[in-house]
Amino acid sequence: MTDEDDPSEVKSPCVQVCVLDEEIGWCVGCGRTRAEIWKWTRCSDEDKREIVSRAASRIAKS
Repeated sequence: MTDEDDPSEVKSPCVQVCVLDEEIGWCVGCGRTRAEIWKWTRCSDEDKREIVSRAASRIAKS
């Protein structure tokens, strides 16, 4: 089984539309802030879930 097949792994919300809007403070593609994107690979799964939740909320409100 590869990491990509692991259902417990938190997947990145990246949708390959990497545009950081400095006015709103986050990527218009995935909803993450620059800091959240930068630290993603070093986060625990719990932290990643929180980031995904916040990012989804940002996208939904836009």
